[in-house]
Amino acid sequence: MASQILLEVADLTCRRGGRKVLDHLSFSLGPGELLALVGRNGSGKTTLLRALALLMRPDSGTVRWQGGDVCADPDHWRSQLAWLGHLDGLKADLSVRENLLAAQALRGTRRGEDRLDTALTALDLAPLATRPVRTLSTGQRRRSALARMIMAQVPVWLLDEPLNALDAPSQHAFRAALDGHLIAGGLAVAATHVNLDMPAARTLDLGVP
Repeated sequence: MASQILLEVADLTCRRGGRKVLDHLSFSLGPGELLALVGRNGSGKTTLLRALALLMRPDSGTVRWQGGDVCADPDHWRSQLAWLGHLDGLKADLSVRENLLAAQALRGTRRGEDRLDTALTALDLAPLATRPVRTLSTGQRRRSALARMIMAQVPVWLLDEPLNALDAPSQHAFRAALDGHLIAGGLAVAATHVNLDMPAARTLDLGVP
């Protein structure tokens, strides 16, 4: 589907707890591509995402963005990606709206208000916008964290189990948002235990630990 390579991973090796979980892993992605990471618990899905996000240092190998080593300019690389981990990364005493605007401010983005309505609407969060996060259900908090991805408007999404705690309508809304991101030329890497049911998805099976 993609005619050019944007993200290239070459010979990536990572250890966790002294055990090698990724061994000389290589792949590349271009505009509009989604890579679904599958495999048993402990196979290295989260480790790979954390290495891509520069949250951990690999033992060897390189990650390149548009041909350049991301470690040569880590701040630029971080500005190109949005991260969704197992934890939603929300402040419990702030409202959904305040959390999303705070995330944009931390990115140095001044147009947060312009993007807010789009993100809230995409994940049916407008009725919850002024509620403190501590009053939300697990699924509502997950939707709020996903809305942060939409607001970021960056080319790379790194997603760790994005469908966790989402009901069927919320899963449909997430898939629509992800599809829009890919159609616009973005790319995504997602660790998942369930079928993302996305036509653009390629699968990378990291196997059994």
